[in-house]
Amino acid sequence: MTSIPRLLILALLLLAALPAGAQDKPIAIAIHGGAGTILPGQMTEETEVAYREKMTEALRAGYAILNEGGSSVDAVVAAVQVLEESPLFNAGRGAVLTSEGTAELDASIMEGEQRMAGAVAGVKQVKSPIELARRVMEASPHVMLAGEGAEFFALDQSLEMVDNDYFITDRRMEQLRRMQRAEEDDKHGTVGAVALDGSGNLAAATSTGGMSNKKFGRVGDSPIIGAGTYADNETAAVSATGHGEYFIRGVVAYDIAAMMRYADLTLSEAANAVIHERLTDMGGTGGVIAMDAGGNISMPFNTAGMYRGYIDTSGELHVAIYGD
Repeated sequence: MTSIPRLLILALLLLAALPAGAQDKPIAIAIHGGAGTILPGQMTEETEVAYREKMTEALRAGYAILNEGGSSVDAVVAAVQVLEESPLFNAGRGAVLTSEGTAELDASIMEGEQRMAGAVAGVKQVKSPIELARRVMEASPHVMLAGEGAEFFALDQSLEMVDNDYFITDRRMEQLRRMQRAEEDDKHGTVGAVALDGSGNLAAATSTGGMSNKKFGRVGDSPIIGAGTYADNETAAVSATGHGEYFIRGVVAYDIAAMMRYADLTLSEAANAVIHERLTDMGGTGGVIAMDAGGNISMPFNTAGMYRGYIDTSGELHVAIYGD
């Protein structure tokens, strides 16, 4: 008789020691790679495949961490770093260029348990802006650092530094020249991730090169907590992409969480109301990826397309570009 309780206790102890994924607790991750005028006729089949493969790689990198019991913060950083290192997206290597032909990078991160956050703006030599934003959150008393100060902090944290040329690609340089010849409208984009870990904690991260041909040290919504990034375990984790000035004015990421908290809307109801009504009524364009504490995912956008994908609580992986 006495052996049965002991076996039960042993089984419970073994279960507690298993990674979060093995306990069948909900985990999920979603990413985006920017929103805008993304039309099938403007993209070759090879290019579309490349985008889909890179988004899949980013999702799997983040999900692997969650599945091993890692934190949502670790997961969103890992996913965003894959996108930062790809020249396909407007973040890190491959970021759009300023009017002077340089890269100026912004990023932010927030975790939903304590609502701690970190952000950087206008950095030029930090290889991974999202990792620097995380260090601001975890290793400093501040929320946002900018410019040279942020880079001094990166050196203090022993982060990898690179020449600004590392971020510049031929594609982005040619894009800048077309814009300066007034042959192309301004281009902007972002990458981001949201995740739920096995402990029930949400996190959101966003990284960008900003707006092509930007001047005067322009900073958009991506490093601004509440505008481009927000996370709160009681409501949602949100990462935004689009015309940043409108997302700042609309406090879009926080607005979604606030509508869930104060109007008792579901994640999908709140995200769609903010993107398709409030943002659109202002004249803003873009979209968000959002996730609630149950791992439910919403990814509304009011543009022709948005690079996006998820691995949901059932383990299903899906990536998309257009309205599919």
